[in-house]
Amino acid sequence: MTIIDTPSPNFDERTLPISMIVLHYTGMADGSSALARLCDPAAKVSAHYVVEENGRVMRLVAEDKRAWHAGRSHWRGLTDVNSASIGIEIVNPGHEHGYRGFPREQIAAVVQLVAEIKDRHGIGRGDVVGHSDVAPRRKRDPGELFPWSKLARLRLALPRPTKNLMDPMWSEAGFLLALDRFGYDVEDKMAAIMAFQRRFRPEMIDGEVDAECRMILLALLLPKPQGDD
Repeated sequence: MTIIDTPSPNFDERTLPISMIVLHYTGMADGSSALARLCDPAAKVSAHYVVEENGRVMRLVAEDKRAWHAGRSHWRGLTDVNSASIGIEIVNPGHEHGYRGFPREQIAAVVQLVAEIKDRHGIGRGDVVGHSDVAPRRKRDPGELFPWSKLARLRLALPRPTKNLMDPMWSEAGFLLALDRFGYDVEDKMAAIMAFQRRFRPEMIDGEVDAECRMILLALLLPKPQGDD
């Protein structure tokens, strides 16, 4: 993979080993605007990589440095997600500027980039997540149109469980306890449920705990969740 170095001044030192990959969309009108912001010292935001719609990949921050992409976030007990993660910004206007599907060339580049980072740092597929997973109260990216199934087929992310599903009949409180165990911040219960649905049941994001949500989450908590991917 050819990577173009486009240095951002917005980084500092890590305090944790790398154990996660966080995927974002840029959420701006175009890629050049996003890149300018990520390299602007006044903005105080950055990412390690940006993937443009044509598949071009730019490196803004070295992997051994702490980029500023996740903000206030939480995942599986970690609250300094920036220190523990590699951040990848995927050029897409996002929900506020005309959210749309991701081009094939772009996703092919994301897949290759994630695979290389995952192998380089020994990251588990359960720790390849979206920004909405680690910051459900604030974020919706990379959103319900992101093709997680393509990553799952290559064991780069968890699949949506579809096989041997059983309904544990949890109450909403029980579901939230299980969601917390899985890794989500459940302080805002509606936001946490919707983030889970956006990732694992994107065709219906209503914030309601139903049998399908319970079955999917139970399967994800098992050692080897099984899906069609």
